[in-house]
Order: sequence, then structure tokens, then C-alpha cells
Amino acid sequence: MPDTSSDPRLLGATDVRALAARLDLRPTKQRGQNFVIDANTVRRIVRDSGITADDVVLEVGPGLGSLTLALLEVAQRVVAIELDPKLAGLLPETIAAYAPAQADRFEVVLADALRVDSVPGPPPTALVANLPYNVSVPVLLHLMALLPSLRHGLVMVQAEVADRLAAGPGSKVYGVPSVKAAWYADVRRAGTVGRNVFWPAPNVDSGLVAWTQHEPPTTTVPRERVFEVVDAAFAHRRKALRGALRSLAPGEAVDAALEQAGVEPLTRGETLTIHDFVRIAEGLPT
Repeated sequence: MPDTSSDPRLLGATDVRALAARLDLRPTKQRGQNFVIDANTVRRIVRDSGITADDVVLEVGPGLGSLTLALLEVAQRVVAIELDPKLAGLLPETIAAYAPAQADRFEVVLADALRVDSVPGPPPTALVANLPYNVSVPVLLHLMALLPSLRHGLVMVQAEVADRLAAGPGSKVYGVPSVKAAWYADVRRAGTVGRNVFWPAPNVDSGLVAWTQHEPPTTTVPRERVFEVVDAAFAHRRKALRGALRSLAPGEAVDAALEQAGVEPLTRGETLTIHDFVRIAEGLPT
């Protein structure tokens, strides 16, 4: 049998509450603080993420370290971005106590994930995180843009957000997050997570979203311009593209771009793929 004596010990409910008590921590909804207390759940997240011993993993919102310890069972290195100074300060001590053999492969960064402009150490290859639910989409899109080294990932978000991120054209929940995520990666729903594995239990259901990086759909027009077209198309969901895109260019230019892209002027944004939006952006004047 393999020697597991040096494997990390994972946190259970008693451990999580004890660590929180040390910090006199009262989880707040404002920061989306719901800590996972079930070892099977974090192992499942790690397994379904597909990370290997070659991966450098970026984690956002590690909290008290439940998922961090499970990641250290597998990954080459884990860098965790934590906004809360108390949590960030305790985390290295927790890792040293529960995963002493892996402690030198872990680093915590005290920062706002929405504002980081770099990550220390080797470029991260995977993003695996229980993202703060109130900022999950902006954080995910920011890190995908910032770190082209990210090849794949799995994040836990609010169930409705998971549906949105993985939605395809024509779906009722297809929208700006769906299209922008599709610029970077192939995105899919990867399961659900029950409320009872968190402390405190959230008032919403949770979902897992997995993604695999692909090449940008174009190199002839900047991503920012394509995203401007996406934002304009969904600013008024019931408005046809001919009218919605007039905030970006004169009517005749919009008509010409739609014709060049092979898109009917009365089409609505929720029926278009990222490739459709790229073709429209390529035809619009800059």
C-alpha cells in the first residue's frame, strides 16, 4: 500500500469552526464567506478539475484552507489569493500544521483578485476555486484575461451563475457572461454542490463550472472591441442588433457590418455565438 503518512490532513466541520474561533471570525454575506466543511466535497472538486502533479494551481478565496489542502494533495504548487487579512495571515500556519510536507509548495497573496496584475512564481496552469459568489464572474473573466497560461480550471459558483456561464446561444440564461467566457475557453457544467457542505449554509444552491482553454477566436480585432459589441447587443435584450449596435457606430456602418458578417439586422444578441460577434466587430469601424 502507498505511504500516506505525509499526505495533507483535510479540514472537517470541527476544524473549520475551531480555526474561525481563533480569529473570532463571523462569516459575512458581504464577502461571500461560506466555508466548505466536507472533505469529500473538496476532493471531488480536485478530482473533477483534472489537475495533475504538473499543474501550478491558482486558488481565489481560500478562506480557512479546506480546498487548499486538497489541492496540495495533487498539485505541484498552489498560490492562493485572499482578500481578508485575518484569513490570509492564518493560512500559512494552517498549511504548516495540516500539510507540513507540502508547505513549501504553497504561497498566499493578500490581494483583491479583481485588481491583481500578476501572480508570484511560475505561471499558473489551472484555476480551481470556490469563488466569492458576489464577484464570481468578474473575477473569473479578469483572471482568464490576465493569465493566458491558465489551460483549464473548475470553479464553484452560485448555481444560476454556473448555468449562465455554460449556456449556449438560444438559452434563456445565455448572456454576456456566456459569450465572454466562450472567448477564452470551452465551458461546461460539471455538477452541483449541496448547501449542507458549507458553514454557514448559504441561501442559494451552488454549481461547478469546468473549462478548457482554447485559442482566441480572432487575432484581427482586439478582444476589447468584441466585448464592446457583446455588451451593446445585450444592453437591451429585446432590441434587434440593428438598433442595439448604433451606440457603437452609425446606422449605415452597422448595417454594412451585419451584412458582411452574414447576420440578419433583426437578429437578437442571445442567438449569436462568440464567432458571430467577432465577425460583426471585424466589420465595424474602429
